[in-house]
Amino acid sequence: MYADRLPTAIRQLLTDLLVVFWVYAWIRAGIWINDMVEKLGVPGQKLQEAGTGIAGNLGDIGGKVGRVPLVGDELTAPFNSAANAAKSLAEAGRQQQEVVDNLALTMALLIIAVPLALVLFLWLPLRLRWMRRAAVAAKVRNEPAGQDLLALRALASRPLNELAKLGPDIAQSWRNGDAAAVRALAALELKDLGLKPAKAR
Repeated sequence: MYADRLPTAIRQLLTDLLVVFWVYAWIRAGIWINDMVEKLGVPGQKLQEAGTGIAGNLGDIGGKVGRVPLVGDELTAPFNSAANAAKSLAEAGRQQQEVVDNLALTMALLIIAVPLALVLFLWLPLRLRWMRRAAVAAKVRNEPAGQDLLALRALASRPLNELAKLGPDIAQSWRNGDAAAVRALAALELKDLGLKPAKAR
């Protein structure tokens, strides 16, 4: 999970903690945005409650008026119409709440999705790649053939200025099988990975 060398290990640990905090902060931001947008649904809720209450009351009144002899049916019609209008009002309030709920969820998911995508598609692959490379390097660093592989990798991938610090003839020394050159090159590759050199035999 982490390098052998303390500076690299501390940097990796701090980066991992920063990523965890980053993800947590964006999740909290998404929840906060969701809560803020959800508040826009309060008028719709009140509208639905009011419409339902008015429709119920008008329905009750219409039922009582309908019991009046001879003219009851005629008197009931306006109350039924008003009750239906109140039900439409309540339905409009319900629909408004539904729209707000969908909007709140969409905005929260968008706010969380972008940072999570950065973590999943940028940081995590790099972290896993380092772990795979470090695991293989740690496994082979104490083997003579592994030392040679690490030295070859260093010759192929390290910047020229780093290789030049090991001496002007480092490549020739490696070709000649010079053990000190092989160890120096392998140590250079291991250092890049944050790993300590092979144990002395």
